Amino acid sequence: MSYLVDNNGYYGEFGGAFVPEILHRCVEELQKTYLQVLQSDDFRQEYARLLRDYVGRPSPLYLARRLSERYGCKIYLKREDLNHTGAHKINNAIGQVLLARRMGKRRIIAETGAGQHGVATATVCALMNMECIVYMGKTDVERQHINVEKMRMLGAKVVPVTSGNMTLKDATNEAIRDWCCHPADTHYIIGSTVGPHPYPDMVARLQAVISEEIRKQLLEHEGRECPDYLIACVGGGSNAAGTIYHYVDNPDVQIILAEAGGKGVETGQTAATIALGRLGIIHGARTYVIQDEDGQIEEPYSISAGLDYPGIGPMHANLARQKRALVLSINDDEAIRAAYELTRLEGIIPALESAHALGALPKLKFRPEDVVVLTVSGRGDKDIETYLSMNQ
Repeated sequence: MSYLVDNNGYYGEFGGAFVPEILHRCVEELQKTYLQVLQSDDFRQEYARLLRDYVGRPSPLYLARRLSERYGCKIYLKREDLNHTGAHKINNAIGQVLLARRMGKRRIIAETGAGQHGVATATVCALMNMECIVYMGKTDVERQHINVEKMRMLGAKVVPVTSGNMTLKDATNEAIRDWCCHPADTHYIIGSTVGPHPYPDMVARLQAVISEEIRKQLLEHEGRECPDYLIACVGGGSNAAGTIYHYVDNPDVQIILAEAGGKGVETGQTAATIALGRLGIIHGARTYVIQDEDGQIEEPYSISAGLDYPGIGPMHANLARQKRALVLSINDDEAIRAAYELTRLEGIIPALESAHALGALPKLKFRPEDVVVLTVSGRGDKDIETYLSMNQ
């Protein structure tokens, strides 16, 4: 049994491609093309060159000595925060723009929550001279205004979305509407392992550079490729998918996913999709969705703009269903405390999303010989105002 995608675009009972008729040809074209391109020699060479020379990969695997002492084990941090643009999102953006160019697309659209995917997409579009439109909920535009200004400086058009609660779900809805209106010349770069097949698999493959590097770096550091634990935050799930990709079928590696508990799973102000979600369809895929008794999607909440999504990537839904991964809900206060702990112990200010992964550490029991790899998916520059307001 493999936990990776099957030939029909499913992870167990999760996944698939449920799209409006107008997009069927676009999605089908992508399904037929993406593996041919991603596995071709010319793509692999250009992608590897850009990751090395432009993004600055490999990102370090850093032994956090003081954090390790605090939790009584060896904790390595995979430093995706040190990539160009400040997060893991650039890995996917470069790959998908290269794919779009090979498919003859001239126009790129994207959705963004925390703004990191939007900045990464705008960055790569500037590099490759592509038109770029980024949809972002008005709530997120206001709380992530520095990233908004970065996108505009890079030449992207940022479209504030005022429907729903004006966050990631609503930005995704608007991006899909745009794609429906411009199917011929437009490629929609989804920033996470969500959406219709082949997006969850394509994004996971492009982010798998993370686990590929972890294997090599851990071998150098510890003389072994496999850690005892892998920890990552999960909203849609792209940094988590990249962290676990090469380990997911190895039962000796314990996978820990940290989702956004918001103000508490029982409060109604949460984005803990795996804890609360029921099977449904969102943005073209069958997965767990936070919904009411009538099947209407409920508005999620998280202090983190990148985690307040009412669904979950189908890969992660299946990992939870099959009990391959342990999923922990980390509330706002726990994430803030974890962020300050890392900052004070290691001099690293993490993104609020990554703080949720760090918030899982106090909930786990480690042995002194355990090797833990935790992905710091982004840096905290964008969240400084939130951190300061929460710590007053």
